[in-house]
Amino acid sequence: MASPESFKPSTHPALLAGSTPRAIHDALVGEEQAEFLRRYSEEMSAAAESLDLTGVLAVLAAFRRIAEITQRHGAEAHLRMLRQVADLKAGRAVETIGAAEHRALINARLGR
Repeated sequence: MASPESFKPSTHPALLAGSTPRAIHDALVGEEQAEFLRRYSEEMSAAAESLDLTGVLAVLAAFRRIAEITQRHGAEAHLRMLRQVADLKAGRAVETIGAAEHRALINARLGR
């Protein structure tokens, strides 16, 4: 029988119920779903050969963070951010607001 000392905590991310591949996939939007499926499939294929799940766990951790942000801010807000990033990368201007206006919005939300 193995002793408790033989079970050392893993340095890899834990797989929680909300962090299953299906839950992560379902929380993603737009092209991020396709990118997740592509990268997850690649890493699963590699893991089947190497018997090493490090790449799979790294993909799950990276996309779990994106899925959490998407859920926190909402799908529409996330898609809007992705469009703004695409516009910036293409050299197009995006709508911005000044620091004073931004502070005023924050203060209004905080009831100040």
